[in-house]
Amino acid sequence: MTTDTTGTAARDDASRPGGPADSPFVRACRRRPVPHTPVWFMRQAGRSLPEYREIRANVAMLESCRRPDLVTEITLQPVRRHKVDAAILFSDIVVPVAAAGVDLDIVPGTGPVVAEPVRTAADVQRIRLIDRDDVPYVDEAVRMLVKELGDTPLIGFAGAPFTLASYLVEGGPSRNHVKTKALMYGDPDLWHALAGRLAEVTLAFLRVQIAAGVSAVQLFDSWAGALSEADYRRFVLPHSTAVLSGLADAGIPRIHFGVGTAELLGAMGEAGADVVGVDWRTPLDVATHRIGPDKAVQGNLDPCLLFAPWPVIEAEVRRILDQGRAAPGHVFNLGHGVLPETDPEVLTRVVALVHELSARPTEGA
Repeated sequence: MTTDTTGTAARDDASRPGGPADSPFVRACRRRPVPHTPVWFMRQAGRSLPEYREIRANVAMLESCRRPDLVTEITLQPVRRHKVDAAILFSDIVVPVAAAGVDLDIVPGTGPVVAEPVRTAADVQRIRLIDRDDVPYVDEAVRMLVKELGDTPLIGFAGAPFTLASYLVEGGPSRNHVKTKALMYGDPDLWHALAGRLAEVTLAFLRVQIAAGVSAVQLFDSWAGALSEADYRRFVLPHSTAVLSGLADAGIPRIHFGVGTAELLGAMGEAGADVVGVDWRTPLDVATHRIGPDKAVQGNLDPCLLFAPWPVIEAEVRRILDQGRAAPGHVFNLGHGVLPETDPEVLTRVVALVHELSARPTEGA
């Protein structure tokens, strides 16, 4: 694999039959025929796996994200166990902002905590731009994983500007995003300066992953559902668009996902992604109508349903597969991340069930 100075990868697997670019996951993202509906799970590399808890014992979250050996092993664990159709890089959405100079920590049981929340233009200016030299551990981990994964695609990811900004303004997780909204409404210029800077950081972070060899990227806007469509279009859409459109030359699928975004799906579909992730609240056929016919969809089993009896889970998987056929491409996933208490064996059974129920002969590509 070679890379150019923009960070865009020239992919040796692009024309190789059976390579990641020809995998069911990438084909579904590109709305091409697939042998079965591909499936992976958000937070599949995480606390639901005993092998993850063992390897993470006594290792802080940010430290584990900065150790390529740990990142590689943790990313591979659910691929080995569940036989999912894609791996997702083990990391955290605050890794790039920490690399950009923001003083923060990921506190167990709480989440990201920022030492000095953003309040002024000077605070924004202190968030520096990043490049590969700021996150060499990410570059190394991705390259290691691409070699280990073979034909299985690797998904890179980053947090979207709004969600990152909400942590930086609030100082940590927030239920109502009061300080974030107060800044948006009260000082729009400062808000756009902050979101614009974070868009630049996010774009650079994703380009590092792309140059190292990921087969797709996902932009997480976890908290965008806290906004009305009008506010989303005014305060968020331009900055998410800057990230996603900035990757248009990368030649890999781009996925956009948020939680509680039923009323935002149309606007999110305009941001430049090839695939829009849908949480469990909106049926996929309804979501497809809102997003438009030129996007694949991803989702959307309620993570809590994995605790129900197996016949209930099976019925829900069948329903989601049926509704997903309304879209030009469907990647099966949960409507949010795997909960820590989830039985890993249930996830393994869901993968096998999705593959079995959706198996079909492929037509010409």
